[in-house]
Amino acid sequence: MNSNKNKVAEGFDDIFDIIDDATDTLEYTDEELNRYFLSGHLPSMVSEEEEETMDDDIFKDDDDGVIIVETMQPEEDVVLSQKFSQLSTHTEDEQKSDATLKRRRPSAASSSPDVHLKKTKTIIDDDNELGDDTTAEPNQIPMYLLMTDRWFLHMAQTITKAISSIHIHDIQQLAILMHQIATVQIDRYMMKVYLHSVQGTLKEPNYTPIEINRSVWPIQVQSLMLTHHKSTTSMEIHTEEEQATCEQLLHQHLQDMKEKIQDYEQQLNAKKQTLNDFTSNAEEMIQSYVQAYGIKQLKIKRDLKVALLNYHYDSELLKRQYLHEQPNEYQIQIAKTISDTKRELEKARRELLELKYRVFYNRPLPSLDSIQVSIPKLDDNNDQRSIDKYEKIIHRNKLDAMAIKILEAETKFYQCSKIFDDELSTMWRNHRELVKNKGMPTQLTDIINQRLTIMSDRWRDIYIYRIQCFSLASYYNDIDPMLERIGFSSSLLIDTSHRLIPEQLKLLNRGPTYVPPCQLSISSLNQSIDDIIKKQYASLKHQLNNVFSKYHVNIALSMEIQQKISDTFTNLFSMPVPSKIQQRGLHEKHLVQSIRFAFNKQNLILRRTADNKNTFYLGNRKEFEAKANDYLMKSHDYIVFSSKYKCNELKEMIESMNELLMRLKTNKSISDNVYHRLLIDASKVKLPYLYFLPDVSIENEISMVPIITSAYSATWKIGKYLNDLLRPFVNKILQPTTFRDEPDFMQKLLQYVHIDKRLRSTTLFCTLQISNYYALDLHQHMIDTVGCFLRDNLSSNKLEQLTIQTIKNLLHIYLYYNIFYYKNQIYKMAKGSPTTMALSETLSTIYLFVWESRITKELRSKNELFGRYKDQIFFTWNNSNEKELCRFLQTLQDKDSPIQFQQRIASTVRFLNVHIDNLKGELSTRIYHQSMMGKYSLPYVVGHSKQAHSDRFQSALIRAVCCSSSLDDFHLELVTLELTCLTNGYSLQFVETQVEHFFGYFHAHEMRYSKDPTMYDRFRKNWFSYMTMQYQLTDKLHQFNDKGQLIQLNYHYEQGPRCEFNEQFHRLWSHYFHQHPTLSKEKTKVLLTSKQQYSLNTLLAEEKPANLIQ
Repeated sequence: MNSNKNKVAEGFDDIFDIIDDATDTLEYTDEELNRYFLSGHLPSMVSEEEEETMDDDIFKDDDDGVIIVETMQPEEDVVLSQKFSQLSTHTEDEQKSDATLKRRRPSAASSSPDVHLKKTKTIIDDDNELGDDTTAEPNQIPMYLLMTDRWFLHMAQTITKAISSIHIHDIQQLAILMHQIATVQIDRYMMKVYLHSVQGTLKEPNYTPIEINRSVWPIQVQSLMLTHHKSTTSMEIHTEEEQATCEQLLHQHLQDMKEKIQDYEQQLNAKKQTLNDFTSNAEEMIQSYVQAYGIKQLKIKRDLKVALLNYHYDSELLKRQYLHEQPNEYQIQIAKTISDTKRELEKARRELLELKYRVFYNRPLPSLDSIQVSIPKLDDNNDQRSIDKYEKIIHRNKLDAMAIKILEAETKFYQCSKIFDDELSTMWRNHRELVKNKGMPTQLTDIINQRLTIMSDRWRDIYIYRIQCFSLASYYNDIDPMLERIGFSSSLLIDTSHRLIPEQLKLLNRGPTYVPPCQLSISSLNQSIDDIIKKQYASLKHQLNNVFSKYHVNIALSMEIQQKISDTFTNLFSMPVPSKIQQRGLHEKHLVQSIRFAFNKQNLILRRTADNKNTFYLGNRKEFEAKANDYLMKSHDYIVFSSKYKCNELKEMIESMNELLMRLKTNKSISDNVYHRLLIDASKVKLPYLYFLPDVSIENEISMVPIITSAYSATWKIGKYLNDLLRPFVNKILQPTTFRDEPDFMQKLLQYVHIDKRLRSTTLFCTLQISNYYALDLHQHMIDTVGCFLRDNLSSNKLEQLTIQTIKNLLHIYLYYNIFYYKNQIYKMAKGSPTTMALSETLSTIYLFVWESRITKELRSKNELFGRYKDQIFFTWNNSNEKELCRFLQTLQDKDSPIQFQQRIASTVRFLNVHIDNLKGELSTRIYHQSMMGKYSLPYVVGHSKQAHSDRFQSALIRAVCCSSSLDDFHLELVTLELTCLTNGYSLQFVETQVEHFFGYFHAHEMRYSKDPTMYDRFRKNWFSYMTMQYQLTDKLHQFNDKGQLIQLNYHYEQGPRCEFNEQFHRLWSHYFHQHPTLSKEKTKVLLTSKQQYSLNTLLAEEKPANLIQ
């Protein structure tokens, strides 16, 4: 039995949280947090970005510790075995690695409630000093050593398999004795602390001219004396006889405990002697298990007891010192008042933070358990889909309830903070104004400040302990009944029966954007760090070479720059993976492999949802594919191009496209440069494929959304060229009737209401949702519409160097040659083009602009508000009643229009993510959450998930303040956003830092808890002004992009000082190119981002068809 392999070590918390990398020291600096606020932002096309393939060989089922079995119960045992062994494996190298680089959670500097970032739990009553609850329980077997505990059984069976002569009951007896020795040792340690406190030697005395009695009897000692009838008083001052008796009693207890330890040790040695084949490795394994699964919790509690005793000791001495100064009645009362209000403030602060940590650790309040009583038990007569639906309702209801409780806790914290500040300021005001008998000498105020510091530290330690217990509860999941409750996390929609085990479901509940840590490094353990770094740097190196070649940078200079950047990358990222992260990464790798196996065996399919939320859909593969086939058969947007793939057909198509390009070049419609830019190299073309994402927006209905890949397709170059040509011109024409986002919509709506004063009590709002946005019409009609649009809006017959007819000819090539494969057939698109191409949206925008001109013509003369965001239209209506507006809209569909839309006309509507109310001429708006799952779901992102979610979080905070007309609605949305991050695994440090920076951006920290509507109005106006500035930055970024002056670079990232590398990269770039004619800061914008390869969506979704046509 290998001692390293079977040693039980301190484990990681399997809550699959998003790690705060302690080595990325600049991540939470103001400069990094301001990066989002001080930058423009290009729109992200998720589907286009996620097409980049990755080599997933590292995740193919291998033999590194995973045994794939044929039944699900053994599979659960395999996962347990993996976790147990991985937690316990510490090689010498890993231990060195851990010593070299300790992962810690850096503390956040925060003005309101401060965040302590140790992973931390409690079972303590807040107001007592933990009582005299001794740890040792000689007549009771600890729960973690019971035969019903699966972790104990696994450890014991590992030993009995290696040493057949030892029985599992022998192992239990040994473990119980080890436990008893450790618990008595803990109790004896505490008794020594009590003795030092009684003797007055708990702390070294600080120099002070005041002589005070330093002996302090803790409440536990007073109780002990009364129990033994050694004292009849609990007074603070004790006689010399009582003092001597107390010390003697404590010494006697210490001796008794010492003898008890010796007795247990003798029993342990005697038991080991009876086991002939018992080895030191087996003993070490049992001892490690006892320490990790039992004693660790007791030591954490002991450490808190010691800390609280020290705080009590210091506080009592300060109290005596204060009274020694002979304060008057006011000075005594003000000290008490300030202490009492400070205590309430600290308690309120910790209660608020603890509520948020409950969400992070998925530990609902016990009082919320009544919410889940309506869930039916799963049996043969119940559909698991219904069970999942009930659970989703409970998830949201529990989070809604927690949001209300957090709002209440915030109100309490704000009130306590205000009361404390008022009392403190009153004391100083009385002192400054020389109010009679209300002066405060320096000696007294110094003592008060010291007591306040002690009070803050005391409550901080209690809070840390409580949070540690939440963390431990997730580790000791077999003995924590809270895990039986339905918690908060819900990023998985289940639409089929399955036999996945809880830990697999827990991982899937992190959603498609979750990235298991350090997978490249973990799967390259047999390679050097230098080799791993080369892999990570390779893509950036390739991109830089392309840039230097494109801009004709001198070869010697480009090599020098590459070397500098490569050295910087290597120096910063060459670090071993800490052993704890490595263990966790290995466990999650094996868990992913077990999920893959389960999917194949149970015929399950996993897809991210079509709403671009961080949500997985789990369904039956056969049913899902049947729905996809049905969609394809009924759709008029696609036609079969070839039922059998022939390689020469694709080549002939590419030759035909190139021939058409040659004709355009021959008749000088396009230049040689454009011709060579668009010329298609058949060897580099990838045949696009079709896959489907589930649309879950309608309750009890799953519909299919087709996604066609486009990167490196035959039409990819032409589509990109045309979009780069058309989009800037189209955006300029459409700008007056286009909403950029929710803040832009709100600015225009508020102008309509407050400046134009057009809102009346009878004003109606109308929204139109275009349902066929990406397949509006047949190709020729689309081409003709684009031609009409250009003729109507261009001053000449050309857009830049191309005539309108040439643009139409290029559009013909693009639209008519879009093909893709699905299963064993090749299809052509009869309408629209792939949604993964940016040109598709540009064409739809042009078509709708022409169509909607009939609406705008009607509204323009009435000074109504009209605008569109992609496939959604909003306008106001004062012209007549609802029936006449309905008749008007009906005319838009009666004229053989291909546009399909759903309309809503009312005084209350929802547009984008905004709920809009006309309350008798008064406008009321708030954030609207469309679906049950969407409210607490993060967006689906690609690239670097944490950085992308950080940016989206800041954007959502701005959206919340711009769209919430009511301060109460804003506060509720703020808490909702916080809970969304916490329930999805982001740390409280991540959340608090972002929120504090958001309020601090306009120096409005007090706004976070304030109920002042006037202050809120000013705060809101500041953010509207900011958005105007950010739109300008975004427009400038678009201009760089339109002129070909935007360079976008990225590199693969796992761990390390990402922000520091980005900073040094830009410093190097500026140093070498500050006077370059095209690459200087003034001429070119360089964007450098990091990318994570192995998200759960990449590892598990398998969107690329298995039966790939070659």
